[in-house]
Order: sequence, then C-alpha cells, then structure tokens
Amino acid sequence: MNRFRLPYHLIVEEGIFEKIPDVMNDVIPDIHDKKTILVTEENLKGIFEKTLDEISSDFKNIELYLIQSATYDAAVALAKYITMNDIQVVIGFGGGTVLDLAKFAAFVSKTKLISLPTTLSNDSLASPVAVLGTEGKARKTFKCTIPDAIIVDVNVIVSAPDRQLLAGIGDTISKYTALNDWKIAFNKCREYVDDFAYMISKMAFNSICYNDQKELKSKDFIKRLTQALVMGGLAMEIAGSSRPSSGSEHLFCHALEEIYSEQVNVPHGIAVAMGSYCACIFQNRNIGKITKVIKDYNIPVKPSDWKITKEIFIGAWQQAAATRADRYTILNETDLSDERLGKLYDEMELVF
Repeated sequence: MNRFRLPYHLIVEEGIFEKIPDVMNDVIPDIHDKKTILVTEENLKGIFEKTLDEISSDFKNIELYLIQSATYDAAVALAKYITMNDIQVVIGFGGGTVLDLAKFAAFVSKTKLISLPTTLSNDSLASPVAVLGTEGKARKTFKCTIPDAIIVDVNVIVSAPDRQLLAGIGDTISKYTALNDWKIAFNKCREYVDDFAYMISKMAFNSICYNDQKELKSKDFIKRLTQALVMGGLAMEIAGSSRPSSGSEHLFCHALEEIYSEQVNVPHGIAVAMGSYCACIFQNRNIGKITKVIKDYNIPVKPSDWKITKEIFIGAWQQAAATRADRYTILNETDLSDERLGKLYDEMELVF
C-alpha cells in the first residue's frame, strides 16, 4: 500500500499572503524567525513587487531568490544553495514552473515548503511531481513531495489573465480521459488502479463539470477551482504516480511542448483540454460531455487559434506515445492514421 502525506494547510482567502506567519506557526513554530528563502521569477518580481515586500516584511531573516529557468540543473542548484546556507523554510511564489522548481529543491534539501500560487493554471501547486527541463527542449517528470501548505490569495488570483484560469479548468477536465486511460492500462495488466485516488480525481472533474458558477473571477469559483486542482494533486500523491491526472491527452501536450515548441506555444491546461476532446473520441466515450464543459467555460481549444496546423496536429498525436513510452494509453490501441487525424482536426475547427 502506498504511503502518502497531505498538506497541513489549504487556505483560500482574500489578503492571506499578509498573514503567512500567523497561519503557519502551528506547523513551523516561530516561523518568522526561521531562515527563509522566497523563490520566484524576475518578471513576477516586477508585477508583484508590493506583494513580495509585504510577505518579506513578516520574516526577520528572508532572502529573495530569482530563478532564470525551470530546469533540473536550476532545481539542483537551488537545493544546494538551500543546504549550504542552512535555510529552513522555502516559499514558492509563482505559476507552475516556479512551484515545480521550488518543490523539487525543497524535496532534495528536505526543507519545509509553502506554496503560494499566483495563478491557477494547473495542478502543480499540489502535485507530488515536478516537470523540469533537461537537455535541449526535453522535459522530464521527477517525483518529489507535495507542499507542507498551499495558500491561495484571492486578490492575487483575480489579477491573473482569464486565460490562465481557463488553463486550470482545462487541466481539471482532462481527468475525464486520463482516468479512462488508467483503466485501459489496468485492463491490459499494465497498471494498478487505486480506487481512492481514482475517486478523488473524479471528484475534481465533477466539481468543475457540474458547477453552476461560471464567473471566473468570483471568490466562490476561485475556491472551487483551487480545491479541484488540489484534489488532482492529492490523487497523484495517493496513487504514487501521475496516472489519476495524466493520460493520452497529456502525451499530446508533451509532444507539442517537446517536438513543436518552435512552431507553437500553447498553455499546458489548454493543450490537455484540446487533447481530451480527441482522446475522448479515441476511447469511444461520450463526446457530448467534454464538448459541453469546454463550451460552457469558453476554453479556446480550436487548434488553428494556437497556430497548430493540420500537419503539426497529426504529427503530435502520432508521436505522443513516444514522449512517455512507459505509459500505456488508448494511443497504444487506436487508429492514428493521417486520414483519421486529419478529419478530427477539421472537426475541431468546425465545432470550436
């Protein structure tokens, strides 16, 4: 049986970034006195300078650490810096790339980690994995631990572009096909399905799929989306792998990111939502359900809107399985001919 851990705190409130020592003192006594490092990106420093100053003012011994790129080497360098300087608390402030790098560095250095997302674009804020760059444009998924606390400031999230929130919705609805791919692998004796992890991931999907609140910048919706993304991350922690949240739709996304990065640049959550529509067809599922939720939230999954040509679309699907060769999905069984994929591309251009 897989042993798993949960965050001590999951808090979604307005202005909560100004109260971090107060809410974390029960987990890390005298946290304001601990040697702390605040990890973020240069561009975020400019955007959230006032917020970062407010966070830092609550700590007596804190330094700002700016990352240049979310690579494995950068994460290891940060872990070394944390260890060599006896840093006791790591705070990750940013989107998925910053949080993934901070997670892995804190894991390697065995340091307490507080996750402060600036957007809700994917489930990296709570997942037990970090996707980091390796050689060239390739990226690899590394196991790590989930944060000790996830603190979401509604005031910060509402300042994010709508597209980032739509990406978070896309990442959540992609569980519809990811879970089915997990069952397909199980039926082929390739994977063990953890029923509890499966249930948690399905709850995350349902909370967004059957949600009546569609106002993206409302406090209620931000809470719901945060909970859905965290549930997705916890499902992976319980399962001991990313299977509850990642299937053929994610492999399509990986192919776009790793093979066609010079031609297209699609946010992760949008790409997996796009992939879910196709994967649903490959799996002979109810395409109406996934189509409705994409349209309900106006998630921009029309390929040409992201400069994805028919040739790139076909190539990405045909090379998707090879991006994670050890992951068995519907792609190992379905027809991925140029003709079928070309018709599917045309269909998406008309439907969306």
